[in-house]
Amino acid sequence: MKIVADKNIPHVTECFSTIGEVEPVPGRQITPELIKNADVLLVRSVTKVNEALLSDSKVKFVGTATIGFEHIDTQYLADKNMGFASAPGSNANSVAEYVVAALLSVAKKHRITLAGKSIGIIGVGNVGSRLEKKLRALQMKPVLNDPPLYRQTGDKKYRPLGELFDCDFITLHTPLTFKGIDKTYHLAGESFFNSLKKEFGFINTSRGAVADTTALQQVIDSGKSGPVILDVWENEPDIDVQLLKSVDLATPHIAGYSLEGKINGMIMMYRALCKYFLIEPDKQAGDFLPKPDKPEITIAGDTADEQQTIQKTVEQIYPISRDDSNTREIETVPPQQRPEFFDNLRKNYPVRREFQNTTVKLKNPNNTLAKKLEGIGFRIAE
Repeated sequence: MKIVADKNIPHVTECFSTIGEVEPVPGRQITPELIKNADVLLVRSVTKVNEALLSDSKVKFVGTATIGFEHIDTQYLADKNMGFASAPGSNANSVAEYVVAALLSVAKKHRITLAGKSIGIIGVGNVGSRLEKKLRALQMKPVLNDPPLYRQTGDKKYRPLGELFDCDFITLHTPLTFKGIDKTYHLAGESFFNSLKKEFGFINTSRGAVADTTALQQVIDSGKSGPVILDVWENEPDIDVQLLKSVDLATPHIAGYSLEGKINGMIMMYRALCKYFLIEPDKQAGDFLPKPDKPEITIAGDTADEQQTIQKTVEQIYPISRDDSNTREIETVPPQQRPEFFDNLRKNYPVRREFQNTTVKLKNPNNTLAKKLEGIGFRIAE
């Protein structure tokens, strides 16, 4: 069996070589000629998988190590009876931790106390539901919006979009869809931004086109917005540099790039592939996860500023300001080289571990601080 795989999927050769011959290649270099004799195609979000790519191939199974799959023509795969798997929820915790780290970072920059602040979560699936719990641990007040879930459950905790407009922060966690009553393309457009309160904070870690770049730039230029955090951009990898200059925190579509998130996505594809070809799986995520660099952190419990202590603790595991600084180097690159630079930031992204790998020891007992740290994902020493 021949398997063509995006080389940016960690350990992909090691994991899948027991099933077949693995050819790892850059995702943007996967062409019809390259996969002509392949039985399996494994991709990430940068590869468009459709009839143009697959029509002259032997591919029987397509997997994407991503939670979203708008880059995959699933209808074409179904029409051709090809197997398909994505990785829903694989990096949900990674994205939720990213939002926590980003909020703590901009809160430090702007001297904002997060406790008591309201935050509208648009999209309460795998990511949004995890994020809600972490934000409640920080004593923020989440307001949830998810029309499909409301229709399915009738649960009144899912509020109309208009009820989120008075929130101090808004964070997007929806798929990118172009049709239907739940269309999310340019959901955050001119009327959306004009409806928000003054000095609102805005976070997008979903897909770039869920927010209208022009409308977002206009509201930033008007002085109405507060902190803006962007991990995703329209027209990636050729992103809008003016918008990059304007936001408070910028990263290159890496919110879900914890090592755990990447490995989980790979293993979900592996299991789906084994099931499709009736192969007994013999690998699991733990086989590919090394010991963390910082298994333990000791901090003072008798702190007057718990938010600052939490921010410093998070920064030891995930220094998000490093990602922001690296992303801003795009400004120094000639325009024609910027897309490749953006892609390389993702391809060469340093290993990032999740909070769950680190145990925090408090020098002085502090149950409130301990609960907050545990609530966002850390282990707490007895």
